[in-house]
Amino acid sequence: MTKYKNQTLSKYLNDLAAKLAAPGGGSAAALNAALGASLLSMVVNFTLGKPKYALYAKELKATLVKSERLRKEFLNLVDLDVLAYKSQDTRKALAVPLRLARLCSLATRLCPELIKKGNVNLASDVAVAAVFFDSSLAAACFNVEINLKIIADVRLSNRVRKELKNIQKTVLNQRQETEAGYGKIIRG
Repeated sequence: MTKYKNQTLSKYLNDLAAKLAAPGGGSAAALNAALGASLLSMVVNFTLGKPKYALYAKELKATLVKSERLRKEFLNLVDLDVLAYKSQDTRKALAVPLRLARLCSLATRLCPELIKKGNVNLASDVAVAAVFFDSSLAAACFNVEINLKIIADVRLSNRVRKELKNIQKTVLNQRQETEAGYGKIIRG
């Protein structure tokens, strides 16, 4: 199997566009989230070392560790989604987008603080990352739902839907807080 994390972006996009069973929407959603985490890392990297933000250096370094760990996990999900789909094991196929949803929740929580403590010239990048995590979560939810329909386990479905509802609330709140912070920066 092709490990997309070791391939060019062109190879991935060509395969995504081709008449292939995978990669598909779940893998693309994971890549989208990896892009969001990469943006957060970029913002921190441009902020660290600037005297204006020295007060936040310790917190920023902790955020960078988290965003880099998340970036790697999201990138792994790009390939895991392809493997799960090809396995034709619906429970494995359910596990990947559910993991993506959980990770999007963790990633989005980094955004409000970074919009406050990161380089103001990169505030739009933090806002874009929040949008990417939100859209990746929406995509993950679509993929979870289709797998729950196939599995047809009412208790599992209820438990997972309840968890996703809580994740969606968290991500929405964090995105709104990030956008409000961005708005303050733009309006001065």
